Amino acid sequence: MPVKQKRHEICKNLAIFVKIFIIMKKVILSAFMLLGLAFSTQAQDISKNALGLRLGDNDGFGGEISYQRGIGSNNRLEFDLGWRNSKDVDAFKLVGLYQWVWNIDGGFNWYAGAGAGIGSWNYNNSGIKDNGSFVLAAGDIGIEYNFSEAPIQLSLDFRPEIYLGGDYSDFKAKGMA
Repeated sequence: MPVKQKRHEICKNLAIFVKIFIIMKKVILSAFMLLGLAFSTQAQDISKNALGLRLGDNDGFGGEISYQRGIGSNNRLEFDLGWRNSKDVDAFKLVGLYQWVWNIDGGFNWYAGAGAGIGSWNYNNSGIKDNGSFVLAAGDIGIEYNFSEAPIQLSLDFRPEIYLGGDYSDFKAKGMA
């Protein structure tokens, strides 16, 4: 094998080795950063028990009564009871969520969670009657601030819900909810 061809093979193999080394360096560095992030959670105060109001349209249910139960230093359960009682529509829903909470700074936290719920609705207007029950899957992501001077917590979140069964999605689509 000529010397020029050997040099070319050596350079080619060295270039491949350098590329693999750079990729491995990035993978190892990323792994250490993820481990550092996982173990750098800050201690925070999650209320053992909390009652509150959840305000918003909430798929036609209006407000909800909310109960949170701390189950660890950065986890909690949240239960929300929503209802609607109007001239034409009576409905309720109960949602349970498991939430993970991460401290941002001081009393300022962000959280995410997932859960499920059940509900029932009844429509009666001008001789048109309909009713049903449903189950739902929900996700939750938000931010909150816990005041240290008083037992008050304010939060803002986004909770998409997917309804299954009971024709509730058709009921909402007709504009009756």
